[in-house]
Amino acid sequence: MPLLPDVLAAATFWGSLLLVAHTYVLYPLLLARLARGRRQNAEVYAPDSAELPAVDVLLAVYNEEQVIEEKIRSTFATTYPLDKLTFYIGSDNSSDRTNALITQLAAGYPGLQFRPLGQRTGKPGVMEVLSEQATAPVLVLTDANVFFTPDTLYELVKHFRNPAIGLVGGHILNPDHRQEGISGQEKAYLERENLIKYQEGVVWGSMIGAFGGCFAVRRACYHPAPRGFIVDDFFISMAVLQDGYQAINELAAVCHEDVSDQLPEEFRRKARISAGNFQNLVVFRRLLWPPWRGVGFAYWSHKVLRWLTPLLLLGMLLSCALLVARGGGWLYQLLLAGQLGALLLPLLDAALHQVGIHLRLLRFISHFYSMNAALLLGFWRYLRGIKTAVWEPTARFQGRR
Repeated sequence: MPLLPDVLAAATFWGSLLLVAHTYVLYPLLLARLARGRRQNAEVYAPDSAELPAVDVLLAVYNEEQVIEEKIRSTFATTYPLDKLTFYIGSDNSSDRTNALITQLAAGYPGLQFRPLGQRTGKPGVMEVLSEQATAPVLVLTDANVFFTPDTLYELVKHFRNPAIGLVGGHILNPDHRQEGISGQEKAYLERENLIKYQEGVVWGSMIGAFGGCFAVRRACYHPAPRGFIVDDFFISMAVLQDGYQAINELAAVCHEDVSDQLPEEFRRKARISAGNFQNLVVFRRLLWPPWRGVGFAYWSHKVLRWLTPLLLLGMLLSCALLVARGGGWLYQLLLAGQLGALLLPLLDAALHQVGIHLRLLRFISHFYSMNAALLLGFWRYLRGIKTAVWEPTARFQGRR
């Protein structure tokens, strides 16, 4: 008869494996099946409708001299009526040429409103200032390195004709820069995430977290993130669902983002986001229940289990090692060897990288383990206490020569 420690170790291993498989494999498959044959919200404004609402675009920047001009020009190069568009930019005490460039461009764009801040407050602080100035019924929140196409704003805003819609996410596309970087892996990840978010909106009207680089929110259900919060876009998205509105993703609202091509840069960004994720998990914990319906099921499956995957992977490794130590048999010996071997693959990828060999599968494995290490670091930082929400922009144009 198996001893209790063996039973507990086996339950930990197989339970953890099932949860990881659910969030990465089973949930996307189930969601695709549920979304089959369903359609996106059809109660929309026509492109030439006189009823199209006024829109305020909000952007917080810090030291974005490399992208700010392209950002401003792409925002105003729109099919949306310019007399209904105002672009509010707040600078978090930028120390480069960002402020000068915005001031210079403002002369040519009457719809541009600039608010430079004299001291750093973090993104939530800047967004709080801008949202107090904004008066339009629809707000579009965006990032400096996300460039709109001419129809982006219309495709976002058209859904607000339906009073049940509170938030609409954009479809961010990323370039695949270079074989030796990780932008290809980031691109594949984001394309998959875009599809999952779209399907969640179609099935339940509960997209779990818009991409912060581009989304529109109804002002009536807009709640700015508290100062000190790191991931403000997720806070805003979940507050919309908590208010009882729907959140959807519009794949026709295309925009383009210059993504990180360097693993250390992306690791830093994801570790910071991870710490903010756990802030939001505590605030919106009530949305996790009941876990078998709509938003609760999607929240657990899409986000929470992802955030807990580093702990689940550690649980799998330690429980398997315990079973092997207690004579668990050849199956657990094989599983333990496989887990340890997988942990060594990022080192092999790094070694091959040094000699100019780039294997796409190895790079995906490196990306997976690196991002889970970033999640674990972010969790540790959250437990220690987050002291500031100020940020540094990700390095831009890393793939351009």
